[in-house]
Amino acid sequence: MKRFTFFVFIVILFSFTAFAVPQRVAYVINGSLGDQSFYDSGYAGIKQLETDYGVQTRVIECNFDPSLYYQSLLTAANWADVIFVISYGFEEELKTIAAQFPNKIFVNIDTVVEDKQGIISNVDYVEEEGAFMAGVVAGIVTTMTELEGINPQKLIGVVGGDDDIVIRSFVYGYEQGAHYIDPEIEVRTIYVGSWDDPAKGKQAALQLYSQGVDVIFQIASLTGTGVLQAAQEEGKYAIGVDSNQNGLAPGHVITSDLKEVGKSIELVFKDIVEGRYEPGTLYKLGLKAGAVGLAIDEYTYQILPQETVEKILQIQQDVADGKIVVKEYR
Repeated sequence: MKRFTFFVFIVILFSFTAFAVPQRVAYVINGSLGDQSFYDSGYAGIKQLETDYGVQTRVIECNFDPSLYYQSLLTAANWADVIFVISYGFEEELKTIAAQFPNKIFVNIDTVVEDKQGIISNVDYVEEEGAFMAGVVAGIVTTMTELEGINPQKLIGVVGGDDDIVIRSFVYGYEQGAHYIDPEIEVRTIYVGSWDDPAKGKQAALQLYSQGVDVIFQIASLTGTGVLQAAQEEGKYAIGVDSNQNGLAPGHVITSDLKEVGKSIELVFKDIVEGRYEPGTLYKLGLKAGAVGLAIDEYTYQILPQETVEKILQIQQDVADGKIVVKEYR
């Protein structure tokens, strides 16, 4: 009887250990919160973990300062059980720290960092699919000359935060979407070289609008809020990114290309809690997974008639179902 009781106790203890919820979760970002876009989306997911699982969380912002990257990761690894990282600019530091803490869980977001030990997992988005839909919207709107602020030119634009592989992937998808609507549409792009300067974003947008562009897709984090301001001031149109930015310039932000960083964090953490997580996993998430896609709300309907929105949503469903294939940049 005593042996049986001891056996049951061991089984229960093992089960609890195997599926125990990590108690501490860190979110380390190369930039800073308050962008109303990419970083804030991830933060919303981190906060949701507090509500759903009762974990302690800590956010460490590096504010684009390379001198903070290594120490920030080290601090997070010493404190947390699970570390979610946006590691633009400090991929090598991430590999180094992960190797020092092989029993911790490291999840890198939006790029792929491969380490020899296979410790780091990655969340990689098929941003081309979401950007394709942004291009579809821009392509439709630039031909709707009945809308105030739309000229006869088939000319749309992009303001990117920097010229890197992720932003190139967005632009590539955006061009495909626009040309799906009309192959004659021209896309003009400006890379501003900054993620946290709305004034530069506004300046770039004004330059494009002066050239005859009437719809601009902003893919520049906080810098991109300047694009939305310019659209409002010039009576033109913009498309937001990462989070729902439709309400930031009502009547001028048609939709936003969502990149659901927060929901991705929740998805991976659920795998961890339920025992499905494996180190070195690549989570490749697109429209079908609901990780990217358009934010359609009352602000969209202020600009577009219902039949146009229905057309857009049908195209989005066709992409999700694989009826329309969007080519990937990489």
